[in-house]
Amino acid sequence: MLLGRFARGDETFYGRLKADGTVVRLDGGLDSEWANGRVYGPGEVRALAPCTPSKIVCVGLNHREHARELNHPLPEEPVLFLKPPSAVIGPGEEILLPPQSARVDYEAELALVIRRRAVNLDPERAAEYIFGYTAANDVTARDLQQKDGQWTRAKSFDTFCSLGPYIVAGPPPEQIKVALYLNGEQRQSACITDLIFGPAALVSFVSRVMTLEPGDVILTGTPAGVGPLRVGDRVEVEVGDVGRLVNVVATRRP
Repeated sequence: MLLGRFARGDETFYGRLKADGTVVRLDGGLDSEWANGRVYGPGEVRALAPCTPSKIVCVGLNHREHARELNHPLPEEPVLFLKPPSAVIGPGEEILLPPQSARVDYEAELALVIRRRAVNLDPERAAEYIFGYTAANDVTARDLQQKDGQWTRAKSFDTFCSLGPYIVAGPPPEQIKVALYLNGEQRQSACITDLIFGPAALVSFVSRVMTLEPGDVILTGTPAGVGPLRVGDRVEVEVGDVGRLVNVVATRRP
């Protein structure tokens, strides 16, 4: 089942995407089972980022092949950092390159969406708290990351966290793949079996550090093949049956 957040005119709402492309409006939040009877055709609504997280928790160096391409030892526990909610954009929006950076990279990732408030979870229970999953692009100012010695500025510019287009309900299957296409050419591709720490382990670990709220997002790490973005590029992230998350790169305007 594909779920998402949509705009029609000046209003936004959650909805369920049907196989014929129509959208059934839902009353309440993403986890609502109550349809209010209103159905919109494909041309009547626009897909937005599928959730509005209070925080985006990211995991660095969590794909084995990515760690190997960087000649970095595998971490003994998840390496966490945060992106602000102000970085979030949805499908079809522009990724804006900031003037402070000369090298901005794409990073395709599987994103987990939290179902309900989670604190100090055991790994055995953590999957129950995953509402679903979507695609993400953890855009990164690589030169600033290297210059600063920590990741906050490099990861936090507006438009540096693309999410969508939809959420597939339930935990991700083990064989799901994450792929990225730059101007139609595949640059990244990996199964999530390549993850060092899997989805349930990550939800448990993060919940023991900070409280997770409904709609919060955990980015699970990027595969090998990270590379630069340039103005005019079309970048697409594909995660299982979520649909392709498509963005075009532009220059940040003053």
